[in-house]
Amino acid sequence: MAVIGTLLVILAIFFLIVLFSAIKILREYERGVIFRLGRLIDQKGPGLILLIPFIDRMVKIDLRTVTLNIPPQEVITRDNVPTSVNAVCYFRVVDPNKAITDVENYLIATSQISQTSLRAVLGKAELDEILAERERLNASLQKIIDEQTEPWGVKVTTVEIKDVEIPEQMQRAMARQAEAERERRAKIINSEGEYQAAEKLTQAADIISRNPASLQLRYLQTLLEISGNQNSTVIFPLPMDLISAFQEGMKGLPSVIGRKDNPANPEYEKPTLDDLETPELPSEDPPPPTQI
Repeated sequence: MAVIGTLLVILAIFFLIVLFSAIKILREYERGVIFRLGRLIDQKGPGLILLIPFIDRMVKIDLRTVTLNIPPQEVITRDNVPTSVNAVCYFRVVDPNKAITDVENYLIATSQISQTSLRAVLGKAELDEILAERERLNASLQKIIDEQTEPWGVKVTTVEIKDVEIPEQMQRAMARQAEAERERRAKIINSEGEYQAAEKLTQAADIISRNPASLQLRYLQTLLEISGNQNSTVIFPLPMDLISAFQEGMKGLPSVIGRKDNPANPEYEKPTLDDLETPELPSEDPPPPTQI
């Protein structure tokens, strides 16, 4: 009886082991690829799955999106600038059968193809494009990687470039370039402002020239603005008519000063005795006699 009881216990344990191996429970985001005697049968799940013990084998596949961190890649851009670039790739399995039968390990395969595609795409771009046109490069990377992983049942949804590391010397050169560009923009904006101000001043001068009283009013307004400041400057206003008359009187002054016989001329030479000429006196001879 003891031997029979021992056999019954062993059979019960064996039955429980077989029962647990035949029953599988898959979550909502999992699928099971069933192989029967080495041949692909179908995928099942989610829920309760019944297998034939020792005949069926199930491989579970996770359908959730996988975040793949692409390690830094040493890239030489098209303009011969060495850079170190890393990225992140998001993908998920859409066909579990292909992910198991068409590739040995879809995770490693996707990682390797992402690294080679990253080096190939960024090697064709210039440094300015990598820094300024990331959206276009991300879309190009996503399209290339997705086309290569599609036969494996893997769908690449997003590829994003994370960090771009460049040499320190190139960083200083880019800083100088940015500074020069900002100085150029500042000069252009300043020139445009002066040009617009000159246009407005020209228009204002045309308007004021139509009425002489406007110029006098502007002159008085300027005096009022100057006198409003707390300073020790003394201003004596002069009528514009007086200044214009004085300017007209000064026009003939250079011609008078420029004469050599004028003592105010720097080139004036004082006359000597030899230079003085004796004036000719009229003759005192008596007049000839008159003949009758």
